[in-house]
Amino acid sequence: MLCLSLTTTDPYFNLAADEYLLKNSREEYLILGINNPSVIIGKHQTPHRETNTRYITRNNIPVIRRISGGGTVFHDHGNLNFSFILNSTSGKQVDFRKYTQPVIKFLATTGVEAKFEGKNDLKVNGLKISGNAEHVWRNRVLHHGTLLFDSHLDILKKSLRKDNSCYFSRAVASNPSPVANLKDYLVSVRNINELKFKMLDYFLNQDKNQEVNLSKDESTKINELADSRYRTWEWNYAYGPAYQFKKHLEIRGNSIEFMLSVKNGIIQECTIEGSDLFARFAGKLTGCRHMPEDISSVFNTEILLNDDELFVFF
Repeated sequence: MLCLSLTTTDPYFNLAADEYLLKNSREEYLILGINNPSVIIGKHQTPHRETNTRYITRNNIPVIRRISGGGTVFHDHGNLNFSFILNSTSGKQVDFRKYTQPVIKFLATTGVEAKFEGKNDLKVNGLKISGNAEHVWRNRVLHHGTLLFDSHLDILKKSLRKDNSCYFSRAVASNPSPVANLKDYLVSVRNINELKFKMLDYFLNQDKNQEVNLSKDESTKINELADSRYRTWEWNYAYGPAYQFKKHLEIRGNSIEFMLSVKNGIIQECTIEGSDLFARFAGKLTGCRHMPEDISSVFNTEILLNDDELFVFF
């Protein structure tokens, strides 16, 4: 197995690296990386349904869709991401328990007793320290996950939506669990980079594993993939399943019922009842992206919305 330690903290590039090496190599890989603050959603999720749109917009935290399924996770400089890209046998490719065992064994060498629980989580003392997801491509499987070491759990909680009852969709929903940082259990590890090097060293000490770096050509092609997919609104927001958003709003003394239907990220239908002032904007919203800047541009032709008013539409 080839062991690759990514040197960039660009989440767009690092997610693209997973996909590129999965589809353009026959080698097996362990990939370790650390990302800038970002919310990573599953392939079949609805971004606004999973995230606190107000908070991430105000704090410039990007939402990025990955190619694997599963739920939403938060990345920052206190979170170590690992990916296994392995050749596999058809019919036996999805196996979370199997592919998390090497990580459990590594953590055991540091004195941490992690357990596989639920569908795809690693937990310590009942608290989640790792979420995992998989993607199968032909006879290869990508298994990637997180290891919370010193993540800003307050920002994590603020970035994710607590109440998604206004959203109606067949999209995959996340299953939130109480989380913990490994630093509370790893007293001998001082920082995230030390954890990364320890994990890399653990796998390099196993037979036939060797460290590699990305070639210039690989880096160029990965960056091209990041540009064409992972940095685009079309992938991160428009790709997800269709949904409806229904909410009772109290805004500027008006009590209104707001409903919109969204497909491919675009508002296909919108109704606003209870206020003549706001009802006339329903037709103007049709055809717009369901994004804060688009909602704002429509209303601000006549009504200047402040932040508190703008984000009630998400």
